[in-house]
Amino acid sequence: MKMKIAIIGTGGIGAGLASVLANGKNEVTLSDRKGGAEAAAKLAAKGVSVRASEVRPAVQAADVVILAVPYTAAAGLAEVVDFAGKIVVDVTNPVKDDFSGLTIGHEISAAEEIARALSGATVVKAFNTVFAQVYDQGLSFGATPVQTFVAADDADAKAAVIALAKDAGFDARDAGPLSNARYIEPLAYLNIQFGYMLGQGTQIAPAWLSH
Repeated sequence: MKMKIAIIGTGGIGAGLASVLANGKNEVTLSDRKGGAEAAAKLAAKGVSVRASEVRPAVQAADVVILAVPYTAAAGLAEVVDFAGKIVVDVTNPVKDDFSGLTIGHEISAAEEIARALSGATVVKAFNTVFAQVYDQGLSFGATPVQTFVAADDADAKAAVIALAKDAGFDARDAGPLSNARYIEPLAYLNIQFGYMLGQGTQIAPAWLSH
């Protein structure tokens, strides 16, 4: 069944996710404060077919909503539209403005805070450890697909997001309950440290390997 996906946020992450999720199996709508038309047009120029919409109708029509906005903006979306009954994928990382660390962690995560703010939504953590630039080059490093770690308390919602991720080309890993976002978010920050502070660039991604 074709999934209706609303991506809120049209920066590099939002556009990158749209480019891999709009693979013919899904109907993808991009949305931002300006309606998403500019971002949709840029993707269309690259041969990626997505729709554009205001936030409220995009969320209302969606099966899955992806939050590709800054963490500080995510909770405020509850004032714009009702997310009850929606699978909401949190892609945020609670990084300080100066990138010196995380604003929250250890005892709580951005994903859990968002779940509290979006009453009635089923929140899933995923895709937050992937640099936007990785989407431009493709979701693999040689023969190794990029991993994403998917955490949620609802088994059906988690399975749906894992299926979407695999269809898009990710090696999607079940990362347990939503509380494990407390560890996935610091992993994303470590990736930022490797990429920017330690000079490894943005064509990198964390992975768990096994024989």
